[in-house]
Amino acid sequence: MKQIVIPYKPREIQNFLHKKCDTNRFNVIVVHRRGGKTVFSINHLIRAALTNKHPYPRYAFISPYRLQGKSTAWDYLKQFSATIPGVKFNESELRVDFNVNNSRIQIIGAENSNAIRGQYFDGIIVDETQNVAPDLFDTILRPCLSDRGGFAIFLGTPKGRNYFYELHEMAKHTKDWFTCIFKASKTKIIDQKELDAAKSVMSPEAYAQEMECSFQAGISGSYYGSMIEGLESQGRIKNFEIDNELETETWWDLGMNDSTVIVFVQRFKEEVRIIDCYENSGEGLDHYMNIIDSKPYNYSKHIAPHDIRVRELGTNKSRWETAKELGLEFDIAPKLSVEDGIEQSRRMLPKCWFHKSNCKKMVEALKSYCKRWDEKNNCFKNRPLHNWASHYADAFRYGSIVEPINRSDWKKPIKVNTAYIV
Repeated sequence: MKQIVIPYKPREIQNFLHKKCDTNRFNVIVVHRRGGKTVFSINHLIRAALTNKHPYPRYAFISPYRLQGKSTAWDYLKQFSATIPGVKFNESELRVDFNVNNSRIQIIGAENSNAIRGQYFDGIIVDETQNVAPDLFDTILRPCLSDRGGFAIFLGTPKGRNYFYELHEMAKHTKDWFTCIFKASKTKIIDQKELDAAKSVMSPEAYAQEMECSFQAGISGSYYGSMIEGLESQGRIKNFEIDNELETETWWDLGMNDSTVIVFVQRFKEEVRIIDCYENSGEGLDHYMNIIDSKPYNYSKHIAPHDIRVRELGTNKSRWETAKELGLEFDIAPKLSVEDGIEQSRRMLPKCWFHKSNCKKMVEALKSYCKRWDEKNNCFKNRPLHNWASHYADAFRYGSIVEPINRSDWKKPIKVNTAYIV
């Protein structure tokens, strides 16, 4: 076969990573912002695809969002694949097909995880792993790799001690896993003047996290991160005995084209006990009613967002009406701004206990729920990032705002208290 030359000259660090990722099946790479991880990723996938001798090799570059993957990786994939004879680009599916050996590389968004189910892959790279759902690999991706013995590379920048941190720690002591950390102060990829400029405009916590890859720094822009850590230190996140005789509320975030989350809550005196939670997508209300019925809890009320009364196109019927016909009547949460709801959630959190085993993903979500980062202006926008974590945070918010809200000590216009934003 004619030799194929790809216009890629790897840096020393990238060469190191290629060798390590060739040696180990599973790899966790912690790297600072602008560290060249996307270029490394794309070229690693291209080489793997072209040298695979199995029939119809399949590879994927997975971003938290499909649009994010398109903006960060798609142009690189086309650029470095352009010299390969017979290459075909599918813009609508963000897919590259190589006629050389019928291999394929596709850009996929983790937000539509159900679309990944049932596929097989010879290798995957998960980008910005700190921003994907913590069960993505175990429940979705790992089975996709099983048939072909495929590899996985997890790339990202720290975001507190979340799932990415757990992967990093596990990789240190697990056979066939590799992990390493690349700090900006050590790689010298970014000019020192640029680093100094970044340090002057970023908080110490943000700089430690984004540039020095610190897992100990607080989650930048987190709304509830420090409060959840406080609950952990107080022993309020633990496996406690659930009293099924206590009245149980359910707090809902009803997804249209994404996840639906149900939070199960009991109140005892001044305590708010988060005892259970459930998440799924692509299912009708009858599915979630079956889940409700399958739990041993004594229900008092079910709380849904105000937009549950909006009539849907096609049926001219609201989800509130559909639920009522199925035998489930919702209480409607007040129509309150997101900022007000976040403030009310912060007032409720000190009262909360979380069942550790049943609510692990929810606790992680509340830690990760944060402001949207503005890359252009190098600052946080005053609105939340919509990702897997926001579904849990929204359900918690709807439940929080049902309580009476005392605005007497609030300044007007009401704004989120930013003192907790790190």
